[in-house]
Parts: sequence; C-alpha cells; structure tokens
Amino acid sequence: MSSLSARLALVTGAGQGIGAACADALARQGATVICTDLDGERARATASRLGPSAQAFALDVTDSSALNNLAARLPALDVLVCNAGVVSNTLAEEMSDEEWERVLSVNLGGVFKTCRAFARAMLARGRGAIVNIGSMSGMIVNVPQPQCHYNASKAAVHHLTRSLAVEWATRGVRVNAVAPTYIATPLLQELEKEQALISRWLDLTPQQRMGRPEEIAAVVAFLASDAASLITGAVINADGGYTCI
Repeated sequence: MSSLSARLALVTGAGQGIGAACADALARQGATVICTDLDGERARATASRLGPSAQAFALDVTDSSALNNLAARLPALDVLVCNAGVVSNTLAEEMSDEEWERVLSVNLGGVFKTCRAFARAMLARGRGAIVNIGSMSGMIVNVPQPQCHYNASKAAVHHLTRSLAVEWATRGVRVNAVAPTYIATPLLQELEKEQALISRWLDLTPQQRMGRPEEIAAVVAFLASDAASLITGAVINADGGYTCI
C-alpha cells in the first residue's frame, strides 16, 4: 500500500469503533491525523494514542457553522473520512419524526455537510481523497431488526458518494465509500443483548462472523492512498459475503 507520509487526514466519529481504527490505520501509514467526535474527550483519547502530531476537536457533523469554522482553521486536507453515525431499532409505524430526522440528519446530512466543508480547500488545491462509511444496509434490508431510517440513510450515503465523485472527478478529488457488515463496535452494543439476534446475523453471513474495526480501517487506508488513484465513485463491500446471498 502506498504511504500516507506527509498527508493530513481528518476522521469524524474518531472516538471509538471504526473511526478510532481508521485514525490508527492512517497514522500507521504516516498521516498526521485530526480526530473529531461529538464527544471531545473520546476524540482526545484517540489522538493521544497516535502520538504528539495528532490533534483532536469536539465536532457535531450536523452543525454547518462548526464544520466551516474548523475547516477555516485547518490547512487543506489530503484525506477525509466521514464515519460519524447513529442507529436504533424502531418499527416504522412506531417511529417518531424526531427519531427519523435524527438518523437522517447525522448519517446522511452529516456526511454531506462534512464533505462540503472540507472539500472546498481540496478542490481549490486540486487533490484529495474522501472515504465515507456506508453500510451493507444501504444495499440490502437487515433482518430481523427494524431500521428503515438507518437503511435509507446509508443507501443515500452510497449514492451521495457516487454523485460527489462524478462532480469532482476532473478536479482532483476522489470520493469512495466502504460498506461494512456487522462490526463489533460500541454502536452495536445496545443491539447485541439477545443471542438469538447475533446468531441470526451470523447465519446470514457466509464467513460466519462479524467484522473487526481494523478490517474496515484497512480498506479505508487503501482508498485514501495513491494505490487507489483510479478508484472514485466506488462502494466497496466489506461484509463477509453477506450481500452475495
């Protein structure tokens, strides 16, 4: 894999799970990493593990002003990883407007607003790589848990990724996404209380296991690197074969 030495990267939702693993993977490839999270303490904890060059900021990806202000404070990024997301299990007929809007606002609106804020400097400079964290849920309907809001948000992230890739293809900015399977992260802790649910997931996964955050981070680091210079508008499945059947 090509080195990310002398590259500046920013990861949203870097306080735990996939985001923290992405920050670590990018740093190990030589990038200087900026860790952001709604929980600033978590962001700082991740940054402290990466060494003295890493920075940390509390950041709400639904807040355009906060995003624009941070973008104005920083040099142009070489790599942007949009990872921040939320999930819940609620039947569609019982879902409140507030729950629907929260998930779409963070998972879809947050990705768009983050890309918009930080891509401006990338486009002005004529280079950059953006990697959005989608989900296999954007391609299939997860069962048995009811997540119509989450599924819709991730499907939209995939098509937003393709749309931005086409818009920015001749301007030096690549935009790709990774679509993970179930990953052992804090985001799933509330959804793993019933062993029957986990067993159902594994039965539907050809590899018969959940993924690890570092496995997704490895794909992200590849897409961020020059080794992926011809890849833009791609949504890479990292799902243990789940979407094959």
